Amino acid sequence: MFWLSFILLFLTSRQEVQLKPELVSDWWQIANNPDLGELTSEDQQPVDFGIWQANDGTWQVWSCIRKTKEPGKTRLFHGWEGNNLIDKNWTAKGIMMRGDTTLGEEAGGMQAPYVIKMDGKYKMFYGDWNRICLAESIDGKKFNRKIVNGSPALFGDRKETNTRDAMVIHTGEFWICYYVAHPDNDGAIYARTSKDLKSWSESKIVSYGGHVGKGKLWQAECPFVVKMENQYYLFRTERYGQDNKTNIYRSPNPLDFGYDDDRYFVGSIPVAAPEIFQYENQWYIACLLPSLDGIRLGRLNWVEDN
Repeated sequence: MFWLSFILLFLTSRQEVQLKPELVSDWWQIANNPDLGELTSEDQQPVDFGIWQANDGTWQVWSCIRKTKEPGKTRLFHGWEGNNLIDKNWTAKGIMMRGDTTLGEEAGGMQAPYVIKMDGKYKMFYGDWNRICLAESIDGKKFNRKIVNGSPALFGDRKETNTRDAMVIHTGEFWICYYVAHPDNDGAIYARTSKDLKSWSESKIVSYGGHVGKGKLWQAECPFVVKMENQYYLFRTERYGQDNKTNIYRSPNPLDFGYDDDRYFVGSIPVAAPEIFQYENQWYIACLLPSLDGIRLGRLNWVEDN
């Protein structure tokens, strides 16, 4: 009886162990502020980006470059390639994608690419300023928009809400697409679910307000969700720049990280627009340089949250 009680106590204690991310802070720069030719502007900034490994083993980064001379909303995608994850200063590959107004996309409205690999294809989710859209690739380098009924759009919200910053995970039951919108300039993290990445549910707010505040479009941006054991961790950017800050929330429910409360809040880290991934048993975090002049990469560990 003693040993049974001991085992049950041990298992219970193991189940109650909570984790939190910890930066190693061994940063190295992988992307700079690129030469865009005639579209180059003195004010341009590389911001939200996607990072993934292509079929040939090289690493790819595509970033939304804002405040360029691109007509319209000034945004376009620029790419870099690295042979090894730990290499510094990856090779610039040029402008990769621009808004296509013939398909209903906003001129200069390209935002926040995010890439997954599924069934032998790479799928890139991106914002066109008003909608979340999809492009596909076989090799993970050259992407073509997935056109259905004349449009690459998967879904959108009211036009003025600036639907953007898509990030996708699979729970084992369904896909979740997290994204940002700000109706009436009141920013929040939203989610929609899908069984097939084609038909999507209605939107649901999964993170909003709390100690960060509310009523501003930038108080909830760049959602990124990681599952560790039985918990989901939402990384929610609050600020870019020299005082960059991302808040972290831990929840057993991937569709609820708190509505105007902090019951799931576990802490903050000094980064902006992070992407977190594991490669060869090591976790990494990619994020913006505080100078908003490029992208950096570093290691990340998961430690017990005592």
